[in-house]
Amino acid sequence: MADDQKNGLGTTVLAFTLGAVLGGGLALLTASRSGPGNRQKLHEMADETRGKLNAITEEAETRIKKVIQNSHDLLQENADLVKAAVKAAVKAGK
Repeated sequence: MADDQKNGLGTTVLAFTLGAVLGGGLALLTASRSGPGNRQKLHEMADETRGKLNAITEEAETRIKKVIQNSHDLLQENADLVKAAVKAAVKAGK
C-alpha cells in the first residue's frame, strides 16, 4: 500500500512538471516578447525541467535497486528454507 502511494506520488510529480513545462512553453510562445527573449526563457525552463527529471530518475533508480536487492534477499532466504526442508525429508526417509 505504501509503495503504491510512493509510485502515485512520483507519477503525480512527473505529470505536474510536464504540465507546467508545456503550459509555460505555450505561454511564452503567445507572449509579446522578442524571439531571442522567448528562446532564452525556453532554454532556462528546459534546463530546470531537465534537472527535475534527473532527480526523479535518480530516485526511481534508487528505489528499483532497493526492490531488486530485497527480492534477491527474499529469494535467498526461501532457497535456504527449501534446502533445509529437502534435507529434513531425506533424513526422515532414511
